[in-house]
Amino acid sequence: TLDFRRADFGLFRDLLARVQDEALEGRWAQENWLIFKDHLFQAQERCTPTKRKSGRNTRRPAWMNKELLDQLGHKKKAYRGWKQGQVAWEEYREIVRATRDQVRKAKALIQLNLARDIKGDKKNFYRYVSDKKRSRENVGPLQKETEDLATRDMEKAEVLSDFFASVFTGKSSSCTAQVTEGKGRDWENEEPPTVGEDQV
Repeated sequence: TLDFRRADFGLFRDLLARVQDEALEGRWAQENWLIFKDHLFQAQERCTPTKRKSGRNTRRPAWMNKELLDQLGHKKKAYRGWKQGQVAWEEYREIVRATRDQVRKAKALIQLNLARDIKGDKKNFYRYVSDKKRSRENVGPLQKETEDLATRDMEKAEVLSDFFASVFTGKSSSCTAQVTEGKGRDWENEEPPTVGEDQV
């Protein structure tokens, strides 16, 4: 990948300034863009060095430091040794507990520092909060009663609302129907129901 932190932007500007206006005159906009883009990529290739990617998640948590990284590496090494029978279970368990305690203390310390310095350093606080947020997945398209697909947010909300309303009103309507039937009957003038031996 391109390492723009080590790029020579002075040379980059000089190379782009050499693109003469005369070379772009009398051409269509598309031709001018292709010429300029070619010069832009050539200048970028000359002025910007490349670097290797260090992994998928190059950004470490705010509480991670070199001491914790060493401790986590020590824990992994102890785990491999325990699996191979070279490290006793008690020793491995102590390493795990010590690592867990260090991680908890580091997290608590960074949170305390962020909360203490929030008035003067809001940017780091909100960056930490946004990193802690979980990503929300969007609701996919829903099928209406007419078998059409609802793709807009309002349509999805209406479909879900109608569905839940039908579920609850369906149950409550059957219950209320039974209750109203019971209320309308005159139990005093009727004989109580009897149960025969064959029904038991």
